[in-house]
Amino acid sequence: MKKLLVAAIGLLCATAIMVQAQDTKPPKKELTPEQQTVMTEMLAKYDANKNGKLDKDERAAMTQEDKDKMAKVGLVKPKKPAAPSTNAPAATNK
Repeated sequence: MKKLLVAAIGLLCATAIMVQAQDTKPPKKELTPEQQTVMTEMLAKYDANKNGKLDKDERAAMTQEDKDKMAKVGLVKPKKPAAPSTNAPAATNK
């Protein structure tokens, strides 16, 4: 009888762990009113296929000013400046 009870408790614990592990998706972050305003402007201006999202081609068509505006309100991560090229020929002293 004890073996059956231990097996049942073990099965319940395993089931609870599996169910809890499936719910690990983080909740979607809500946009601030400022972000909503900027996103609405950008969608009106650049959403060519009117699907409510800016795809890769639509983002490529954006002006740098609009990209900076989106980065300022936190809708996109600002790009890091390019690292200096290491393929330049070495300077020689003659």
